[in-house]
Formats: sequence, structure tokens, C-alpha cells
Amino acid sequence: MTHSITTPASHTKPFNEQASLQATSRLSKDDISKSKTKSKSAKAFKKVDMYEAVTNKIIEALEKGVKPWVCPWVKSSRGNGLPINFDTKKSYSGINVCLLWFAAFEAGFTSNQFLTYKQAQSLGAQVRKGEKGTNIIYYTNWEKENAEGEKENIPMIKSFTVFNIEQIEGLNIPEVAAIEEGSIFESLDHVEIFLKNTGAKITEQGASAFYRPSTDSITMPSRGRFSNHCDFYATALHELTHWTGAKHRLDRIKGSRFGSDDYAFEELIAEIGASFLMAELNVGGDVQHESYIASWLDRLKGDKRYVFKAASAASKAHQFLMGTQV
Repeated sequence: MTHSITTPASHTKPFNEQASLQATSRLSKDDISKSKTKSKSAKAFKKVDMYEAVTNKIIEALEKGVKPWVCPWVKSSRGNGLPINFDTKKSYSGINVCLLWFAAFEAGFTSNQFLTYKQAQSLGAQVRKGEKGTNIIYYTNWEKENAEGEKENIPMIKSFTVFNIEQIEGLNIPEVAAIEEGSIFESLDHVEIFLKNTGAKITEQGASAFYRPSTDSITMPSRGRFSNHCDFYATALHELTHWTGAKHRLDRIKGSRFGSDDYAFEELIAEIGASFLMAELNVGGDVQHESYIASWLDRLKGDKRYVFKAASAASKAHQFLMGTQV
């Protein structure tokens, strides 16, 4: 049975407001309410296995033919396509990006900005009655004393609720012009600079795109073979995500065979990583890897942490490549 991870506006209290955020979401402590009161619904939700709930949401999306790691809104001239907190202006990361993108796709949101219920109130605004928020996650440590009397830190996953700013009344939201994308190939200077600054060896020749670990090089089809510039850049960013997996970088690629489960997992990492980069760089486009969806679904149904591991690896690749920029 699929567990919904949306929460009505009246049930928005998080479960452990004292905890600090770690790797999964680059949020400030202000993103989490300080209230210690827990509603009955919050206590009930606490019993839900968040790994299972999130995985079921991803399975639901893929079975509908939707890739939840693809940015659903038209990117704007201000900021990038990654979901951000309206108040702190900090980007969400890891699996939270996928959760917020899929929620936006389902609801038809055009904004990439979110707030907690209390953040909206602190800004003099109010979540509209009846609106349902999206539960996202963070990691914290639970301190426990073992049999020897020593303290141990046990990692735990927690959840809290955010709302898209289109669900909130009373916010002062500036007008933002959308970026128009042409149908012919047009070089994007900022993306060209990004590709160059990575230091990756990229050759344009032939009709296939791939990263070759033995030569540590990327081969791309010539630009004229792509229907538009966005698909070219999307493919290049996909291959760059593979490139980060080399032993002397993130040491992720272990020589998996084509068609194996490990190979499909690496393709999922590259898909999600490329989507994060495309959102960061305000680039549309698509990389066609529908042939892997059946394999991903099988693994997701058998391993509730599969997509968390993929999103975490993709987030590390995204951060590594952003760190190459001067």
C-alpha cells in the first residue's frame, strides 16, 4: 500500500524540532519549527517508515511515466530551478529535490519556492485553508547509552512539512520573467564555461554519448545531431555526472557490466545528478533512458533505500562539479 506524504495545512508540526540538519537538505535551522507541541497526526505520522513512504512516492511517479527527478517548472531569470526556501533562499538538496519536484508536477506549481507553516506566519502570510503540504526529510542523531555506559549516536530520519508559495496568501512575491528557449541550437556561454572549468576531456564525434573510464574521457555526438541545444547540454551533464565517479574523484564506478543492476544504478545517479545540474544552470532538455525504468522499479520495490542512496550520490556529484568552478 502506498503511503501518502502530503499533509494538510492544519497538521504541520515537525517531529523533533531540536535536531540539526545534515547532508540531505541544505536548510537553515529556521526552516524547522521550534515548537515542542506534537499533534495527534504528527504522532501517527511518526510511525510511518519514511524510507518506505518516499520510495512508494517515487514508484508511483515512475508508474505514471513521470521521472520525479526532472525539474517540472519553467525556469526563471532569477535564481535556478532547484527548489529553494523562500525565506532563507537556501536550496534543498538530495532526495528532497525529487520530492518537491514531483509535488510541483502533481499540483501544477510554477514556483520553485517553499516555506514551512510557521515561516509563512512569521512573514505575515497564511497557508490557505485546505491546502496540503509536502513532507520532506532531514537526518539527525539520537544519543543513546549502550550496555557499557558509553554514549552512541544513532542516525535517524525525520520529516517536516513545507508549502509552495502558490499555496500561501499574503506574501510579497516579486514578478519574475521566464526564460524563453529557442528551437535552434544556441550556445549558452555560462554552460560552456561550466563544462570547460570542470577540466573534463570532452570530444565531439560519432553518434553516441558515453564516459570511458579507461581513458577518463567523455565522447559526445556532434552538436548538429541534437534536436536542440538543451538536449546537448543535458546529455553532457549526464556524462559529466558519470565522470565524477572515477576512482581519483568520488570513487563510485566499480567497472559494472552493461545491463547489470550496478550499471542501472549508476545510470539512475547520472539521471538525477544531471537534473540537479540542469536546474542549477537553468537548462532544460532531456536524456532518454526510459529503458532503465523497469530495472529501477524492480530495485525500488525490493530496496526502500535505493533511491535515497542514488539521490545522495547524485547530490555529491552535483556538489563536486560545482566545486570545480572558479
